[in-house]
Amino acid sequence: MTKKIIALALVIISLVSCNKNDNEGKNLHLTGNIKGLSQGKLYIQQVQDSSLVVLDSIIIKGGSKFDTYLNIESPEMLYLFLDRGQTNSIDNNLPFFAEPGEMNIETTLESFFADAKITGSKNHDLYVEFSTMKSKFNEKNMDLVEKELENFSSNTYKNADSIADVNSKLIRKKYLYIANFATTHADKEIAPYLALSEIADINIRYLDTIGSKMNSEVAKSKYGKMLKLYIEERKKLETKD
Repeated sequence: MTKKIIALALVIISLVSCNKNDNEGKNLHLTGNIKGLSQGKLYIQQVQDSSLVVLDSIIIKGGSKFDTYLNIESPEMLYLFLDRGQTNSIDNNLPFFAEPGEMNIETTLESFFADAKITGSKNHDLYVEFSTMKSKFNEKNMDLVEKELENFSSNTYKNADSIADVNSKLIRKKYLYIANFATTHADKEIAPYLALSEIADINIRYLDTIGSKMNSEVAKSKYGKMLKLYIEERKKLETKD
């Protein structure tokens, strides 16, 4: 019996050691639960050179919970992709702004994207706040598109100039909102991310302002360094013009 206990202890120690080695150097512990999912595969993806590459894959079989460890250079946008074994749709891909530490994703199989509740990341909380406002701008833009289509279908263009004017003002308002949001939250990595992904073509002085407001930690982050390089390249191009 004693030999069996010792053997069992050695096995447990071995397993624990293996787990520590597997997770050594990884700074993000991601857990989650996809209610209703009993079988499938999850992929955690990262953008590299304008393409999505897989950082990790998780097989779900007989349960809806998942648990994994990742290593990220700094807070950045990752994507949780659900392979349902069916035709892919937008509801299969869930963006989340990852941060080192403990993060959790709770959602459902039925509404994978819409039901998602993500905790453990201040950057993601800000991303949700930003996305809510962005959707309102998108709704207003859709209303203008509908009016343009109505004019086109009825061959009446008397309101075309006013619609174009309203659309132009809406775009400007949206850009200024994003620039202000990024400047206000320049102490978080979401600031350079939004500058690059949403308003890269805005007047360079707004990007300069965002860049100057970033603290040292954000400036050294993945997106912080990318924004600095982008601003430098923009200035070179505009000087040539």
